[in-house]
Amino acid sequence: MISDTSPSSLDVAREAYRAISLYAPNREPCAVDLSDNTNLWGVPPAAERAVREAALASFTRYPSLYAPALKGAMAAYLGVEPGMIVTGCGSDDVLDSAIRAFAEPGERVAVPEPSFAMVPIFARMNALEPVAVPLTPTFDLDADAMLATGARVIYLCSPNNPTGNAMSRAAIERVVERAPGVVILDEAYAEFAGANCLELLGRSERLLVVRTMSKAFGLAGLRVGYAAGAPALVAEVEKSRGPYKVHALAERAALAALTDAESMRWVRERVAEVRENRARLVDELTTLGYETVPSDANFVLVSIDNAQDVARAMRAAGVAVRPFDIGLRVTVGPWGSMEELLRVLADARAAE
Repeated sequence: MISDTSPSSLDVAREAYRAISLYAPNREPCAVDLSDNTNLWGVPPAAERAVREAALASFTRYPSLYAPALKGAMAAYLGVEPGMIVTGCGSDDVLDSAIRAFAEPGERVAVPEPSFAMVPIFARMNALEPVAVPLTPTFDLDADAMLATGARVIYLCSPNNPTGNAMSRAAIERVVERAPGVVILDEAYAEFAGANCLELLGRSERLLVVRTMSKAFGLAGLRVGYAAGAPALVAEVEKSRGPYKVHALAERAALAALTDAESMRWVRERVAEVRENRARLVDELTTLGYETVPSDANFVLVSIDNAQDVARAMRAAGVAVRPFDIGLRVTVGPWGSMEELLRVLADARAAE
């Protein structure tokens, strides 16, 4: 029995943790799930074969310490040197490790608002102060406002989640050139944009470009993230994240996807289909009277005032989307799922 004099959980918890809530979006199963921006077409053929053919030893032994073979494949994919790559258990792990590596407790982490909701949580988990910097009225990055925070770490996301638009190159360059500390640029959706900022790695040794295998490569369930930066920079992230963070099956599948020509073609074809369906979906939504934010990602933000109510009604009808204060975020998938989305969205609005 626990003694009445035992401290409560709040008494023993770190002060920084008291303001943290669990990340808890509604994950109840749904017939058509368009809520988490994953690849709804499946996985690259070589990745599926790699998992199916994995030897039992993959389960009984630890994976490689820091995934050197996978780093090499990721470096080749991005066109950088292997020493410029760090891996992690999803891009979340890389972001958390980077924030911890480059800021002392009490220092600031500047974050666009709205943007990836986990970053302020990672800041608090590491006893740092997240500072929200509103985007411009057109959802672009406010470079001067970000710089004015004096933050030790500045987080950028392009294309941005949940708005979907790429940040202007000029604004990103201004932040990278003038930031007092480290700039973390999250490019989780870069494949769908057709453009990226990898070239800026040659201009700054304090820029970390974060990528993921969860979106275009369809490996969200295996949790493989990575980042590129100057060798000295990624070495500090690697210290922070520790060894064995990419498990054996995940490493095997990701390596297969990146090094198999058929699978890379599969990824390119799926990306092209996302772009085609994204444009078609926006046209349909516009015809129905909805406004959308121009998207460079594999999702579209639909401007709706009562997004929470509409999302609940849609989930009850079998289609899951993600509500935000500024609208509904909808993952772009095969066209059949888009037709179901349009039907259920229309029904939900009609029932208001």
